[in-house]
Amino acid sequence: MSYNDTFNDRANRSAEAKKKALEMLKAKPKLSEAELAERKAARLAREKAEADARAAKLASIEADKAAVEKAKADAEAAKLAAEREAANKAAAEKAEKAAAAEAARAKLAASFMLGGNDSRYPARKGKSKA
Repeated sequence: MSYNDTFNDRANRSAEAKKKALEMLKAKPKLSEAELAERKAARLAREKAEADARAAKLASIEADKAAVEKAKADAEAAKLAAEREAANKAAAEKAEKAAAAEAARAKLAASFMLGGNDSRYPARKGKSKA
């Protein structure tokens, strides 16, 4: 091809290229039924293998997701159990403090009940305890 080609030169080359492409298509022998069946079987086997690989990958992803969800649920359950344990411990300490305070109040009330305002009062006045 040179830069001095005319329109007719380019059109002739284009027509020849088209004829050559058409001859290549015509020259191709037709495939036999056995070859077609073999190609189809190979294609189906390849597609099945790809589908199996996709299914295995999806199953793996789902298993990973389930494991992550289970780990999250276990962590949440452990956190809730720890919080519940802390709340129970705080409630027990509060009840223990309340019981100690009640016992102190009862002891103080009992000391005031024995001898007027003070249990030491009779001892100071020379009286015996009743």
